[in-house]
Amino acid sequence: MQLNPGRTHHLQTFKDMQNSEPFKPVNSHILIGAPPVEKKLLAIGISSVQRPQGSELVDTLQSLFFASSSSERKHFTVLVHLAGADPKWLRQMIDSLSALFKPHIQARELVVITTPLTSYHPSKDIKRTFNDPPTHVGSHSRQNMEYAFLMNFATHHSDYFLMVEDDVTCVPEFVTQIATAVSAWENRPWVTLEFSQQGLTGKLFRRRDLPRVVHFLLLFYQEMPCDDLLSHFQDLMQHTPVQFLPSLFQHMGNSSSLEGDDMGSPRNPAAFIHTNLQVAHDSVPLNAYSLDGKFFYTQSAEAGSHLTVVLDVPAQVSRVQVLTGSDLRGEDLLRDGQVELGYRSMDGGSDCNDYILLGLLVNGILNKQVLSPKSGEKVKCVRLLVTAPAPSGITIRHIRLWTK
Repeated sequence: MQLNPGRTHHLQTFKDMQNSEPFKPVNSHILIGAPPVEKKLLAIGISSVQRPQGSELVDTLQSLFFASSSSERKHFTVLVHLAGADPKWLRQMIDSLSALFKPHIQARELVVITTPLTSYHPSKDIKRTFNDPPTHVGSHSRQNMEYAFLMNFATHHSDYFLMVEDDVTCVPEFVTQIATAVSAWENRPWVTLEFSQQGLTGKLFRRRDLPRVVHFLLLFYQEMPCDDLLSHFQDLMQHTPVQFLPSLFQHMGNSSSLEGDDMGSPRNPAAFIHTNLQVAHDSVPLNAYSLDGKFFYTQSAEAGSHLTVVLDVPAQVSRVQVLTGSDLRGEDLLRDGQVELGYRSMDGGSDCNDYILLGLLVNGILNKQVLSPKSGEKVKCVRLLVTAPAPSGITIRHIRLWTK
């Protein structure tokens, strides 16, 4: 492989660094939970920071645990690194995660850590790369260090380390699929296996390689964002990407992994909601479309049942997110359902003539970008359709729309 002069320099610097004195110890400490007694197959590492628009961390953790069977959960531990200078936010997160994920904490399936500021490299005189504004450079520099802290902590607790961002959903049995891939590649050379094509999420490393990755992130933390830096590491050490399709993870889309890169909040334009689902517990269908944390509940549903959002004015919708389910045991999920889009309204505008499938719910969740069938064509209706009988209750926590 031809390395350009800059990469050759980085490679030589990295080799020289590995022969020099190691970095000072990282003093991460545990906020919640305890490491597993025995080494697990997989440590799933998530770094999460305080953001003005709120966090998707809880939804991400719910998706990870929902998508895994009890036997799969015996083989992994989720490690969350909380980073933030606001002690009030940190305390709120500790209290919230402790209450919501108590069973997983007690089972040593979830450990939450943080790292004191004294372990961070200085942020003054940070280089400005790629013409990024200073806030972005500072954000990606901190993120590089925080994932290095996570990997450093994970080194003694698992055979493999999987990076996951704090705003993703995952497909069912993703752990089994990763274990199968690792087994197939056991005797082949690799540094990184990729189970997603989006950002940091889905990058898998061997335990034995983690010290090198940690050193690389801490050495070049100012150079570029973490996903670019890890791709650079892969170029130097592996050369050829090893990617598995389809992706096991998908971004929720409310925010990116960096501060200051907010993709915007859902708009949910004015709309009429109608459904043939039976209302229960004084719930109202409009709750599923509200943005204030309310939800809609129905005790049962037949195949063909629906909840439909009919926009007052057709809009160019760029993303749709649907979340169902009420708690950490996977109850009240709509397990068999799909989301459809209608572009042409019936006479009177109370529904649409026909619908195009946007996607199936996976583990009660859909989060998907919308690619219009025709340039600029606007959405009139969004329909959540039940595709198989649901004898138990269904909670529709929210239907969120992003518009251009």
